[in-house]
Parts: sequence; C-alpha cells; structure tokens
Amino acid sequence: MTGDPEVRLALVLDELKELSFVAHRDLCAALPAMAPHGAETIALWAETGRDLFFYDREAGKAFLRASPGLVRELGAADIWIEQARDFLAIRGAWKALIAYLDGLAAAVRELGVEGGRRWGAIGIAWGRGSPENAEVFFQAPISSLTAGRGFAGLSEILEPLAAARDRGLAPALALNGAIKVRTLLGPGAIDGWLKRGADILKSGRLRGEAYFRMEGPDSDEALMAVLPGFRSAEHERFLVLIAHAAFSLTPSLAPRGLSVDGPAFVETDGRTLFVPPAFPTREHALAALLHHAGHLRFGTYDAEVLARLFAQAGMTHPPLDADQRVTWRPLFAAFGEDLVRFQVLFDLCEDFRVDARIQALMPNHVERLMALATTRPEGPAAAYFDLGRESLSVLAGREVAVAPWAALLARDADLVTSFVAAQSLYREGRFPALGLADRDAAYLPGRSPNQGRPVYPRPAAPAEIPEPDGGAVAEAPEPTPTRPAPLSAGHDPDTPIPPEDTSGSGGRVGAGRPQPHIVSARVRRLRPAGAGLPYPEWDYREQVYRRDWTRVIERPLMERDAACAEHLLARHARVLGRLRRAIQAEKPRRMAPRKRQHEGEELDLDATVAYVVDRRAGASPAPLVFRKRRPLVRDTAVLLLADLSTSIMQQAADGVGRVVDRIKAALLLFAVSLEEVGDPYAIAGFASKYRDAVSYYPIKDFDERFTSKQAAIVGGLSGRLATRMGAAIRHACMRLTDSGTERRLLLILSDGRPADYDDGGDERYLHEDTRMAVKEAADQGVHAFCITLDPAGAPYLERIFGRGHFLVVDTLDALPARLPQIYLKLRKAG
Repeated sequence: MTGDPEVRLALVLDELKELSFVAHRDLCAALPAMAPHGAETIALWAETGRDLFFYDREAGKAFLRASPGLVRELGAADIWIEQARDFLAIRGAWKALIAYLDGLAAAVRELGVEGGRRWGAIGIAWGRGSPENAEVFFQAPISSLTAGRGFAGLSEILEPLAAARDRGLAPALALNGAIKVRTLLGPGAIDGWLKRGADILKSGRLRGEAYFRMEGPDSDEALMAVLPGFRSAEHERFLVLIAHAAFSLTPSLAPRGLSVDGPAFVETDGRTLFVPPAFPTREHALAALLHHAGHLRFGTYDAEVLARLFAQAGMTHPPLDADQRVTWRPLFAAFGEDLVRFQVLFDLCEDFRVDARIQALMPNHVERLMALATTRPEGPAAAYFDLGRESLSVLAGREVAVAPWAALLARDADLVTSFVAAQSLYREGRFPALGLADRDAAYLPGRSPNQGRPVYPRPAAPAEIPEPDGGAVAEAPEPTPTRPAPLSAGHDPDTPIPPEDTSGSGGRVGAGRPQPHIVSARVRRLRPAGAGLPYPEWDYREQVYRRDWTRVIERPLMERDAACAEHLLARHARVLGRLRRAIQAEKPRRMAPRKRQHEGEELDLDATVAYVVDRRAGASPAPLVFRKRRPLVRDTAVLLLADLSTSIMQQAADGVGRVVDRIKAALLLFAVSLEEVGDPYAIAGFASKYRDAVSYYPIKDFDERFTSKQAAIVGGLSGRLATRMGAAIRHACMRLTDSGTERRLLLILSDGRPADYDDGGDERYLHEDTRMAVKEAADQGVHAFCITLDPAGAPYLERIFGRGHFLVVDTLDALPARLPQIYLKLRKAG
C-alpha cells in the first residue's frame, strides 16, 4: 500500500459511506482506538477492514468491531492487521477469521507476542487446506491446546495431527478429540487413536466422524482398550460384592462415562452409584466404593432425615423435581457467593460421620483413606484438604476428638448434626473462599461431593447391621413419572441442562443402511430406573411384549441457529408463496349452521314451530329459535416427528449441501404453513442410543406459537445417535393426547430404517417392533404416515406402515415443498 496515509484513509471512508452505512459506522466507531498507532498503520487498518467487508460482510464487521478490544489487550496492531489480510486469500474463511480475532488475545497472553503470531500462522496454514480446519483450530481454547506447557504442549497435538494429515485425515475432524485423548490418556495415546480412527473412517464416513467426535462404541472401545487404572466395568461384580459383604447392601452401579473435567468421583442419586470408567488404583476404587455405599447405608439420603435437614434450614419440606428427587440448591442458596465453601465444609462433616460408622465395621478403612491422601493441592483447596486429613487422624486415634468432630461421633448423629457442625466451621471464618474451579481438589481421594445429583429419598435403614451373609436390603419401589423430566449432567444438577450427554454414530453408514454391531452385555449398564418414561417393546422372536423395556427421555435442544433458519426461509420463499396460495384454498369457507340459538342470522324453522306449539300448549319454553352460521373447521391435530439420527449429516446425493439442510427447510415450511392453516400441531425429533436412552426432543408443542425461538432451534438441528422408531412413536402418541382433538395424525420424517446399537445386527427386530407400534397407534385413533428419504425404503416401509401409508421422496430438493402438501392432502382425505 503506497500513497499519503491520510488520503488513503479519506478514500476508504468515502467509499464505505457510499456503499455501506454499517461498515462506515463501524469504522468510524473504532477509529479513535487506532489513533496511537500512526497514520500509516491506521490507513492499512482501514483498507484491511474495507477489503474484508467486500470479501464477506460478516468478516469485515467482525474485524472492525474487534479492533478496539485488540488494541486495548495487545497494544500492537501490526500482527492482527497483517494476519487478517491473509484470510483474504482463503475462500469462505470468514468464520475462521472471527475465531482468530476472538482467540488472539488469549494466545498472546499464553505464548507471548511472537508466540501469538506463530499461533495465527499455524491456523492460517491449516485454512489453506480447508477453511473449516482453520475455524476448528482457532476455536480450540489455547489453554487446551498447550495444556499449560506452551509450544511444547501444542506440539504434542500438532505433530501427530500433521502425520495424520499426510494420510489424508482432515485436522478439523480430529483436533478436539485429540485434545481429549491427551487429557485422558496422555500424549502417547494420540497417534494410535488417530491411526485407528483413519481406518474406521475408510469403512464409512459417518462412522468415522462419530469416532473422532468421541461418540459411539468405536471411540469408547478404542479409549477403554488403553484406559489406565482399575477399570470399573471389569471389576463391577467384585465391587458390588464388597459393598454387600460390608453393609448387606447391593448397590446398582452405572458408568459416569469418560470425563476430562476432574478426578475419579463417585456420585449417587440415592439409588445408584455412578462410577467412573476407571479408578487410579484398586485401593482407590475400594475406598470410594465403601465410602459412598456407606452414605447409602448410614442415612445420608434417608427421607426422614432430609425432611428435618430442610426444616433446619427454614423450609417446610425438601424441594422435589418432576421425578420426586430432592434438589440441593435451595439448601445452599442462603450462603450466596460462599455456596461452594459451605458445601465443601458440609461434605467434610458428613464424610467424617459416615467414615466413623464404616471404621467401626472395617478397621482398615481409615488407614486406606489416609494412605491415598498424600498429594496436597495448592491454592485455597489446601485448607480443606488439611481439614479432611485432620478428621481422618481423629478417627485413627492420633488426635483428640474436639468440636466439631466430637458431636459427629455420637450414636444419634445424623445429616442434621453434620449441617450444624458445618455451620460452626463456616462461622469461624478461617477457611478461604472457594470457587468451582478449585472445589474438586479440596476432597480427599475416595471422597466426592455428596450433592452432585438430585436424590431419591430413601426409607430408613434397619437399626442393626445384618450379618454379612444375610439378604440384601430391599430397595424402595421406583415411582413411574407421569411425564419424563429432562436429565441434567455434571456436578450441579440445578444449573441449566447442557447439550446432549449421549453420543453415538447412528448405527449406520448412509441412509437406511444398518451397520452390524458387537453387543457386549458385560460392560453395558442400564440407565437408572426413573430416568425417562418406560414403554414396552415387541420381540417377534418370542412373540411377546417386553414390559417397560425401553425408556424415552425428553431433552431440550440447546443448539440455536437463527441465521440458518432465516437463510432457508429466504431460499425457499417462492415455494412458500405457492404453499400459501394453496392453503388459502384449503381454509374453510363453507358455513356450518348452529341450531337453536338465542340469536343468529336467520330463524330456525323447526325450533320456531316447536316453540309456538309449546307456548300454545301452556308451557314456557326458552326462545331458542335462531340459527347462527360459523366456519366449518376440521378437528385435526398433527405431530411431525423427525428422525435426527447421525445419517442426516451426510452429503446430499446431488452433492449440494447436506440432508439435514433439506430437513430443516421442510420443518420450517411445514410450521409456517400450519400457522396459516390454523390446525393444532407439534414438532419434535428423536434419536436413540440403546433401549434405555431413547431421546425425544420437543421443538414446538400444541399450545405454542411458532416463533423465532422455535425457528432458531430448527436452524440448529444436527444428527446424533440411532433410530429406535417404535419407542419414539409410542411416546409421540402419548403426546398427541395433549392436543384434545378427535382426529390425530402422526407424520414421521425419516431417512432410513429403524436401527440401534443393541439390536444385535438383526434388522427385523426393530422393524417388527415399529410395525407393532404403528398398530398400537391405530388402536388409539392415531393415523401414522411415514415420509422417507431412503430410496430403498419401499419394501420395509410397506411391511411396517402398510400400503398407502408411506411415501418415498425420490428427489431430496422436493422435500421442503412436499411435506406441507402431504399434510394438506391427508387432512383433506380425512
């Protein structure tokens, strides 16, 4: 760039003023922040903003709006101006540029100015292969890339990815998974994980993508094969027997899943112990299992004690969620910003009480805990860790039991006693403030947060411990929820529900092509009862219904993409116009008479004659002698159920876009069309991973309007998991009863055959169950109709739905228009 800088700046301002009010406004707003950098830099910056705006409006706006913040954070401007210009040579890289601008300041703080420049150069080099590569690289938090070790940590990720790239593997596909593998298993495991993933990718694109997202059995098996430590699944029977021998208690164990968020914590909902896939050692596993089984045995979650605890906190009864579980957040709300500090003190007191009871039965229990508690954490967590070790010394007889420990050793001590003791410790004020980031380190090995999940109140245990060879303590009956409640995840169950915690590949490669699976009952554990709503499933081999065999869990969809929805509606504006004209023809015009009214447009002849006769006979009839006309409205409700399995993420057959984009457009046009018609309707999606985890995603209910919120949810749809269609149909029929209409229509939009991970490779099994679900729907007065995108779907769909009750959409581009048209025809036929 040459010439007088002030002239160049003036030219840019004039040019943008003529062409774009937004760009001119943003440049003028950012200009004062650039003043310290000299005329030449300012001119180059303004020209870069203009060029990026012409390259892509979003890129230009992002650059100009980010400039004041970057000047404030970095001081220097040459790095990001020069590197922003490099994006002009990469077609379609505006999202990568936005991610670069968002992450540059953090990269400079972590790596220094020259390190930040090098970080940007690496991402731009990735983008020359594909803009998606650069976008994923820049979106990865720099702290995750470096693991706190600067470029040495970054090289642990980049070197194996570079080798995989030479083998044809896109870095964008594997980067985030590689970071997780390093966190879980160390840098040495990355190369082997990438090589196995490349082989799986060759066998099927969708299956490979699911592997690299760390979803589905392939990735789980690859990680579990090299997972270090004492593996829970392999020793599950041993752990349960230990709990039974100690307490005559047989807890149900369920996997927590691989986690990169903290230590190997055990959690419970009062019925089930959720264990990590592996503990560091066998001793750690025994300590944790006995400690948490002890909480179940010694009254931490007893119903009567919980009631007294919340009364102590000033609440008339424990707060319950939709599944009748006690939620903990209101108990700690009074402590405000000190919530975490009090929670950890409360846990320390209750852990001491329970470990004292366990020690009375198993004299080596405290010694095991003390042997594990060797690594003292740094920061504020250290004071709580020391308090925990002090409590163990008291139990081991090495220190005198003073307050608050003395009160917790009493025979009648319970959870309320621990709460009072924690309040006493809290008032002392000698423990530092503690945040969530430091909380996990405050717990001794083998212990965990006791309020990690909402809990089912337990019946009181017997006063005496039975002999170890006695029978197991009977568990309380499990209530069946009237409506499934969304599951939460993580340590704080009262926070908003995060995106899906399930994962999988969808069980197929391409539309309607099931992939055989290896089913291992040894490592597969059911989701705890009470999660979701149970439904039967038809087993054609035994010719019987399996009672409560599946569970449907309603989950909210967290992803939103309003821009995508707006783009799709604009793209299909002509189709929508034609539909609206057709809908106007469908709107009821014929007027139906309502007879025997107090007022109306005309006399009701029969009613008038009857009225005159009754009057002359001496009676006093009501003067209901008019007829009122009203529009004739069909009493019809429809629920559109969309298959959201992984296969919808594949490329469309015509090579333009993906299947999911056509499905989104179809749902949007369907919703807009039915808003015009005025019929009650609902939209939902479904997917599954195993029989106990069939996810049902409400998008719009019958009593809601289709607003920008629902449109954004549709715009953010993506594929996940597999297609257990029978359970989804049964649940949708239950939801259709909410419509309150006589005629009910269930439209199912799918791209393939029913399949799931645990079908054992038997295609017919879920086909037959779906066929029976369709028959059950008909018995309930629900007309089920399937629209499929699978060109080979006619043979199996005729068996499932019957002739005339399904339609194969041969041309994917026709789907957005066909879906509303099909509904209007079915509605009219009814």
